[in-house]
Parts: sequence; C-alpha cells; structure tokens
Amino acid sequence: MSEGRRKAIREAGAGRVGPEVSVFLPVFNEEENIPLLNSRLIQALETTRRTYEVIYIDDGSTDRSLDRLREIAARDHRVRVISLRRNYGQTAAMSAGIDHAQGLILVPMDADLQNDPADIARLLDKLDEGYDLVSGWRRERKDQWLSRRLPSVLANKLISRITGVRLHDYGCSLKAYRREVLSEVKLYGEMHRFIPVYAIWAGAKVAELPVKHHARGSGRSKYGLSRAPKVLFDLMTVKFLSSYLMKPLYLFGAAGLFCLAVSLVSFAWALYYRIFLSVHLNRMPLATLAMIMFAMGVQFIFMGLLAELVVRTYHESQNKATYLIRETLNMDDREGAPFQK
Repeated sequence: MSEGRRKAIREAGAGRVGPEVSVFLPVFNEEENIPLLNSRLIQALETTRRTYEVIYIDDGSTDRSLDRLREIAARDHRVRVISLRRNYGQTAAMSAGIDHAQGLILVPMDADLQNDPADIARLLDKLDEGYDLVSGWRRERKDQWLSRRLPSVLANKLISRITGVRLHDYGCSLKAYRREVLSEVKLYGEMHRFIPVYAIWAGAKVAELPVKHHARGSGRSKYGLSRAPKVLFDLMTVKFLSSYLMKPLYLFGAAGLFCLAVSLVSFAWALYYRIFLSVHLNRMPLATLAMIMFAMGVQFIFMGLLAELVVRTYHESQNKATYLIRETLNMDDREGAPFQK
C-alpha cells in the first residue's frame, strides 16, 4: 500500500474507533464450509495489511453452523457473530451486517466458498483508485446453466435495461463499498442485488471487476428459479422509486388519462351505434367498457393525488431533503461571518 494511501486512511479514520475493512457473510446451513472458509478469509485479509473484522450473520441455520461460528469467535476476537432468531433471508441478513459493521469499507460475500476470499484484495485496490463501489463479476461462473446461469443472464440484462445501470452481474454478493454509500440504504425483499443501482442514483462512482467463482463443494444451494418472481416484483419497485418517487402523480395520472381516453373513445363509438344504427346501449359491450374505464381513470388520478400527499408527509414529517449533496465548500463557517462587498 502506498504512503499516500496510508495517509488517506489515517485522515479518514481520525477520531474513530474501528477497523478499516468489515467483511460480513450471511450464513444458512453451511457447517461443512465454515472452518475452511474462515481460514481462507483470514489468510486473504492478512495479506491486505489493513485492520479488519469479520461478521458472520447466522440466518436461522438448522444445522451446527452456529456452533462452528461460536468456536471460531472464541479463538479470534476479530470474528463477530450475529445470530438471527429465524431464517429471514439473505437481504435481511445483509442488512444486519451493514447495521453492525464498523469498518470504513464494507465487503459482503457468500459463505458457500463459491466466492474466493483472495479477490477481496483486488476489490480494495480497485476501490483505492477513487471508486465508491466495486462490484464483482462472475465472468466464468461455475453453476448449472439452465437453473442458475441462464436466469441470471436474463435477469441482469433486464435489470440493466430498466434501471439504466449497466452491470454484468447483479447477483454476485462479493462487492466492496465505501461506508457512506450504504449509510442511507434500507433493504427489503430481495433488494440487496439492487444496491449498485441505489448507489449510482446517489452519485456514487461504480466499477465492475471480474472475480473468481468456484463450484459448490459441499452443502446445497438455497437459490433457484423460485426467486424469479420476487426479483421481478422488486425490480418494479426499484423502477417506481427511481422514476416516480418524487412525483407519483405522473405515473398514476398517466394511467388515469389513458383509461379516460379509452372511455371517451368507447362512449363515442357506442353513441354512433345508438344514433345511426339504432342499437340499444344495454346490448353493447362498448357502453359497459366506457363506464368501467371512466371509473378506473378517476380512481387512478385520485390514487396519484393520495400518493403525492404520502410523499410530502414522508419528507416533511422527517425533515428529509429531496436531494443529496456530494460536498460543500466554505459552508460551515458562514454563521456570524459578514458578507464582503
């Protein structure tokens, strides 16, 4: 590590107690992998020559994973263990890791030995180049093609297309974040894969780095095609938050105007049949369609207005700004200072 980098670390860590790097790993039924994983992880972190802590989050394991973690924590004070009361899922476990990590740099990874701990040093070095987030890319992924790789490729393309954030591998857990990038992130559902999207929206500088990926040696994968609907619903949420969080009426109003337009066209068509072809309205589906679409249009518009009230209440009740500031200059010493003519 260069002397300039060491100076920057000292300045960033001045006045705080805690390690430079926090690595946190959600664990669910990985008792066979934990001893070897921890050995490789500690070895990899020692080579970085940075202070560190390792946080294991036991996500309600039903095997002896927690016992293994207790044994490791008893031998090494740099290893912390968080045991959740039940299986909440990967996103909740990662959220617990973020909340309890004390490092300036946060590094999540999987506990199944498919991520390679040796890649952590490369991620940290890339972060030192001035990035706020470095995302791992499993370019040579060692998983089954049909059940894992193909859905992942399709999901990555879809997420990149809808969010406008171009990454090859959203599903790779191995990433490196500067702490401030995650300071305001709240994770729900399967939202952990969308953290790079939130980071870029907040103005973060993001890089992607190819990392090694190993075939699973023991244990069983907890993920499969059943996650696809969840990811799709979360993607819809992300799109809404990105495009319409501040002005939800634009979304609901557009849907309402579309319904009203369909209603108007249907009514005009039904009126034409009634006047010129003497067809009674109660025999025309067009009349029913016009009434239904009119009601839906009005409902959408009023939903948009209610959403606008919710957004304003959310920001004003908590005194939340509608913008994020990267930095300020000469703002802290303005109070009491006279303006110069």
